[in-house]
Amino acid sequence: MAGSASVLEDDSTLSRLDRNFYKLEKLLALVSGLTVFGLMLLAVFSVSSRNFFNDPLPGYVDWIQQAMPLIAFMGISFTQRDGGHIRMDMLVGRLSGRPLFIAEWITTFAILVLMVLLVWGSYAHFQRSFDMSMPLWSRDSTMDIGLPIWPAKLLAPVAFSVLCVRLVLQLVSYTKAIITGETEPVAVPLPVDVATQAAQEAEQVSGHD
Repeated sequence: MAGSASVLEDDSTLSRLDRNFYKLEKLLALVSGLTVFGLMLLAVFSVSSRNFFNDPLPGYVDWIQQAMPLIAFMGISFTQRDGGHIRMDMLVGRLSGRPLFIAEWITTFAILVLMVLLVWGSYAHFQRSFDMSMPLWSRDSTMDIGLPIWPAKLLAPVAFSVLCVRLVLQLVSYTKAIITGETEPVAVPLPVDVATQAAQEAEQVSGHD
């Protein structure tokens, strides 16, 4: 379904950066979705093997553990760009112009600070697991079939770093809007009214482009 925000585009450098970076975000979101689909097939195979051959897939839980960061983290920047994360629309929706963009700048900056800390912490967690002198370069592994855990741990700082870049682009756009007074900045999710949102959802359901 359509979201409650729209992202404007133009020929500016910022908008071009936004569109190009959005391609990467869509790719990561696609990988996340394909991972969910792959786990579904894996579950069908494991259950079928157990029921028909009394031989479930070895390490099924281990593979789920490895896939969780792909599912949980790879799509967060894509969702941030499109304004799909949970937010206090009842409060922000009452603002417009500079007050709106100042509020958005403050919350976006707070998220950026948090994500930078998470990048630092999650990368340190990855480093504790990774060791090139160990078999499979790993100091730890899954319980069942011994898969190295460091690849899954590396996905978190990678995904969080992508989100940090997205947040910086949005901060630049909000800063520009605050300084210049423009009402429709590019590269940031702008709230839409209920009628426009309903029209977007109806168009999407009807199958039009």
